[in-house]
Amino acid sequence: MQYSPKEVVDELSRYIIGQNEAKRAVAIALRNRYRRSQLPKELQDEITPKNIIMSGPTGVGKTEIARRIAKIVGAPFVKVEATKFTEVGYVGRDVDSMVRDLVEASIRLLKEEKTKLMHDKLENLTTNRLIDILLPMRKKKGEEDDPSQRREAIKADLESGKIEDLPIEVEVEDKPSGMNVEMPGQPEIMIGDIFGGMMPKRTKRRKMPVKDARKVISQQELSKLLDMDSITHEALERAEQNGIIFIDEIDKIASSSSAGRGPDVSREGVQRDILPLVEGCTVTTKYGPVKTDYILFIAAGAFHLSKISDLIPELQGRFPLHVELSALGERELKDILTRTNNALLHQYQAMLAVDNVDLVFTDEAIDLIAHYAFEENEVKENIGARRLTSVMERLLDDLSFAATKEEPRRTVTVDEAYVREHLGQTEADKNLRKYIL
Repeated sequence: MQYSPKEVVDELSRYIIGQNEAKRAVAIALRNRYRRSQLPKELQDEITPKNIIMSGPTGVGKTEIARRIAKIVGAPFVKVEATKFTEVGYVGRDVDSMVRDLVEASIRLLKEEKTKLMHDKLENLTTNRLIDILLPMRKKKGEEDDPSQRREAIKADLESGKIEDLPIEVEVEDKPSGMNVEMPGQPEIMIGDIFGGMMPKRTKRRKMPVKDARKVISQQELSKLLDMDSITHEALERAEQNGIIFIDEIDKIASSSSAGRGPDVSREGVQRDILPLVEGCTVTTKYGPVKTDYILFIAAGAFHLSKISDLIPELQGRFPLHVELSALGERELKDILTRTNNALLHQYQAMLAVDNVDLVFTDEAIDLIAHYAFEENEVKENIGARRLTSVMERLLDDLSFAATKEEPRRTVTVDEAYVREHLGQTEADKNLRKYIL
């Protein structure tokens, strides 16, 4: 399904508060991909994605926007941190590995889609295999042989879950142990795979409960149903045309005005290594070559100690869209607590309900929680919405520790007094800080 930019923004707003400029930018980039796909082939080849760079404090939604946008359209997505890469010649990950990770994500996504389509068929095959294993175990001495009746009885037991813990023997592949090796500029390989294809596959019998055997057999049947050549071909195509790579902490590899001090020898080198990927090149993977010309790159960073202009000019030019995300105020923090689909208060209510505690938050309590979180961000390091988790954990610490399933069900009302009692120390800490040099 193709969404209009407005529909994309509305969908993102279900999970992310504010940051409308960033939402609009990614929504337009997404729609432009669809528009490009409707053009003649010769014109498609000329149109490349307009990469986006986001700046703003941590915890305001940069990563979440990119992750949600990929989920909306079912695009292959990887998040990488720029600080994990090193310039060629230094020990560490080379930048090509982000493209190889994208291909792996694309194959995984496609396998999940195919598995959903053949879910019923896979369940039937798995059940029949389990029945075949259990059938000889059910026949009793002197009993008249009626396999069809026994099969029906076993099937009924499997469906009801009566025999989930019954141990059975299953034939599994005996894989040779190996280790992953990643060479700069080359796809990652497993040593055991080098010779594995030359020898016949060995199997061994393992004893396990039915519930575990079901997963093993399901995977075995799935591997028979899936056409991996077709999946690999389609996954490479999807990674090239629809892939999204999110490069976080790109500000950490920018050379600020204070550069030249400390061991930052490969900052600019990493930028120069990333540049060919963003410009468009071909990366070798173990599944085949991948062109990066049409992959959408979204970069992000807090840019506290450096500026976007501190990146090398060539890299800046490859990120034509600059979007600034704003810090979160009390109102936004309150909305994150209550309004989003994955609202934090709802999460805590659901978790404690498992242990027979029904949490009820008053409006005054919610306002105060948001206020404490905002004040802590102002006084301490500003970590955005992540501060809410810190505040909520302290607020519900005693309750989370004491709650158990054995206790009778009860309702706990979190009001203004409860919040002040459990978070009052925060205010005292803040007042003391003005006396500390």
